[in-house]
Amino acid sequence: MINNQIIFHLAIPINDLAKAKEFYAQGLGCQIGRENSTAIIFNFYGHQVVAHMSLEPLQPQKSIYPRHFGLIFPTESEWENLLEKARNQQLNLAQSPKLRFPGELTEHRTFFLEDPFYNLLEFKFYRHFEAIFGGRELTTIGDR
Repeated sequence: MINNQIIFHLAIPINDLAKAKEFYAQGLGCQIGRENSTAIIFNFYGHQVVAHMSLEPLQPQKSIYPRHFGLIFPTESEWENLLEKARNQQLNLAQSPKLRFPGELTEHRTFFLEDPFYNLLEFKFYRHFEAIFGGRELTTIGDR
């Protein structure tokens, strides 16, 4: 298999392989790649997320900032489908769905999930594609 697409890689801490499989594979529908007793690889919508067992105690974050990761969907229906799947799988919504910056170039829908290891995941749909990387003259980022 030849691939000329750049793929994002992210390593995250976990402390239970079975719970990681339940959340990422069963809950979000990620395919499982290689695994051993200390790590598991997930196909996170075409990107590689590697969950590594941590001996350090895992702590919840006080806020969604500064650390979280996720996806930006190309269509609103794909975003809605994942939200419905997350609700049906009873995944932990860390922040309910909302509309940010209505009527602006940066208008987008967003929701956050928290995995069993306190990793926060954000899922977005931007009304205007150019806002994802463009709009440099605008300063609104996040909820701060």
